[in-house]
Amino acid sequence: MTYLPHQPRPREMVAVTFVGAGPGAAEHLTLGALRAIEAAEVVIHDRLVGDEVLALIPAGALRLDVGKEGFGPSTTQAQINAVLVAQAMTGRRVVRLKGGDCGIFGRLDEEVEALEAAGLSYRIQPGLTSASVAAAAIGQSLTRRGRNAALRIVTGHDMAGFAEQDWRGLARAGEVAAIYMGKKSARFIQGRLMMHGADGATPVTIVENVSRPDQQVIAATLGTLPEAVARCGGPAVILFGLAPRAAVSAIPALKEARA
Repeated sequence: MTYLPHQPRPREMVAVTFVGAGPGAAEHLTLGALRAIEAAEVVIHDRLVGDEVLALIPAGALRLDVGKEGFGPSTTQAQINAVLVAQAMTGRRVVRLKGGDCGIFGRLDEEVEALEAAGLSYRIQPGLTSASVAAAAIGQSLTRRGRNAALRIVTGHDMAGFAEQDWRGLARAGEVAAIYMGKKSARFIQGRLMMHGADGATPVTIVENVSRPDQQVIAATLGTLPEAVARCGGPAVILFGLAPRAAVSAIPALKEARA
């Protein structure tokens, strides 16, 4: 039987399984992700995969760290592709473990294309992305009837530097966006949004180390975004247009206390 690249294949016929590890905590793994990790003979993982998830890798499996760090030491994509293809050709069960969801700012397509060029099969096991888990951590939903009919997931920087977006659209009242890799570009993002009419009082929440034991939630506004982000030492997702529900709920009570 012939299988197209996008079609499910029997596990024993797959050279590489791409697995979304979620933002950090093992409780956010899917059952499919857990099964793939437990059966792995080789695990090629990113820097942002949580320690709880790494602890699930079988003791006898070969573990290869090919992490990338924004503006820091990194394994090049070409090197990662070469390692992936070389390991897949050994015939062992290879898991490519990526933080969050494989298909959201994970360079999945480049790695898939490297496998296809080598005639190797693959399957994709998606995972929870940081935006979903971060929003849950602050008691909010990413979409709400009457507030936002769309959700934007954007990156703070790309291969050319700080990433340009549809700033005019994003600056409209009620818009919600999850901004990944936005710490270095926080002042740039603030400037672009306010230049296009965004209110400096627009709520912004930074969730650092999403779902991990050292998770930190920082409630801010667009006007205070750069200062708030400066308090983060680890990876963070910026939730533009959302405030922690506990903070929102406290506002009426505070007004009544002052009356």
